[in-house]
Amino acid sequence: MLGNKDNFLFTSESVSEGHPDKVCDQISDLILDIYLAADKNARVACEVLATTNKIVIAGEVSIKNNSNMVTKEIIDKRIREKIKEIGYEQDGFHWKNLSIDNFLHEQSKDIALGVDEIEDQKEQGAGDQGIMFWYSCEETENLMPAPIEYSHTILRELAKYRHQNESFFGPDSKSQVTMEYDKGIPKRISSIVVSTQHLESANNQEIRKKVIEIIEKSLPDKKIPGSKDILINPTGRFVVGGPDGDAGLTGRKIIVDTYGGAAPHGGGAFSGKDYTKVDRSAAYMARFISKNVVASKIAKECLIQLSYAIGVSKPISIFLKTDRESNVDCKKLIEIINNKIDLSPSGIKNFLQLDRPIYQPTASYGHFGRKPSSKTGLFSWESLSFADIIIENY
Repeated sequence: MLGNKDNFLFTSESVSEGHPDKVCDQISDLILDIYLAADKNARVACEVLATTNKIVIAGEVSIKNNSNMVTKEIIDKRIREKIKEIGYEQDGFHWKNLSIDNFLHEQSKDIALGVDEIEDQKEQGAGDQGIMFWYSCEETENLMPAPIEYSHTILRELAKYRHQNESFFGPDSKSQVTMEYDKGIPKRISSIVVSTQHLESANNQEIRKKVIEIIEKSLPDKKIPGSKDILINPTGRFVVGGPDGDAGLTGRKIIVDTYGGAAPHGGGAFSGKDYTKVDRSAAYMARFISKNVVASKIAKECLIQLSYAIGVSKPISIFLKTDRESNVDCKKLIEIINNKIDLSPSGIKNFLQLDRPIYQPTASYGHFGRKPSSKTGLFSWESLSFADIIIENY
């Protein structure tokens, strides 16, 4: 929506941790964390499929140290713990009863050649080619577009309620928020849609009442739409859900993971990929840069594209665009970025601390707009540590 000053409606959706695709994303990142806990230089590209009482794991891994810390038995146990934590104890998808097929195998030596040989020379190449777009704006406190931010917020509060109370809610849910924009500025929420899995014994009236309470608690400072513009379980029934109701796959919710469609997307998914895969690491760095540009107050919006080639350490290109009103010298800003930040995979890894087992929490409710932790490196790309450097050098 960069530079759009018209009056319009814009909608974004989020899905819960119990959505079938999100179950798969979390398992992929859980496996990545298991490998990184054993060896910070492990290479992982892990895909997961979930269906009725079945998990299938496939992908490529490489581990040089402490390989005895990663066994199929350990992975199996941790997956079951995660599924139990999400809340699946249903006939069609139960943490104890489901079967797990693990087809992980050694990483291709051709891919490793493009990464590890250059790493030996202290100049690590990208693990794949790709383009990444990333974006920040002043619409919310954490510099995210409002529709996706509010969609996440509703589902986080719904999940919190479900975990803390005996309730009729199931793990699988979706939300959708439509914002009305006036001259490019979000003015009000015009409609909200929430679909949530529930026990068969629950009736529509009590489901609606509790969901509206959760919406009001989620967005206390926002004017909630009238009753006719809040749709709760529009089909009237959502008992069978999760992987039993709809098969899940890693990487199918890339718009939910990012900006809800408010900015371009390069197409690459995140979950299950270590930092050498620039689909993930460079996207995190681009978010860090764009967020700090907006936080520095030299621009109200910032869109960045980075592109990479497999085996090549530095970006092939950098594209940066801000809102026209801010009148930013984008070439000068790119020079500052190039001079102050190492955009190679190893440089990004070191700067954002990406060789740590920090990924599983990123796999639900968005990879961006979260609170960074200086102790663990989790959500380090949300830090504002670069804003002052931009101000000093611009």
